[in-house]
Amino acid sequence: MNLSKPTAARLLTTGTISPVTANPPKLRVLVYSDNADVRQQVILGLGRRVHPDLPELEYVEVATEPVVWQQLDAGLIDLAILDGEAAPAGGMGVARQMKDEIYQAPPALVLTGRPQDNWLATWSRAEAAVSHPLDPIELGEAVVRLLRSRVPAKA
Repeated sequence: MNLSKPTAARLLTTGTISPVTANPPKLRVLVYSDNADVRQQVILGLGRRVHPDLPELEYVEVATEPVVWQQLDAGLIDLAILDGEAAPAGGMGVARQMKDEIYQAPPALVLTGRPQDNWLATWSRAEAAVSHPLDPIELGEAVVRLLRSRVPAKA
């Protein structure tokens, strides 16, 4: 069974489990923004389960860059959603640094200020970008696309 690094790490730390009675591990989504309203928009827009084929989501809300690095260094994040408008460290710069410095970094989705800024998300090496105002359907579709690679295929 191919498991993503965060999923495998969680299984190792919890011990052996029976596949018949076990609940699938939740997918951990880091949501970084200095604005609590933006973090809530993302979480409410995605909900607990973004798609029936995917496990539930567990959110890690982060308001500062140092905590982003603590969470990413722990290796338990399946997706990073980074606000490009965050200050003083914007999500695009964080995404680029993450891709440069973390081996097998999780996929990144950058929230841009406007659709015309999506080219900056390409520079940041983020796998996806969604612009403000956040559309829950567009956000959900992007998240599903990115998380499918983190979940083993069902036999």
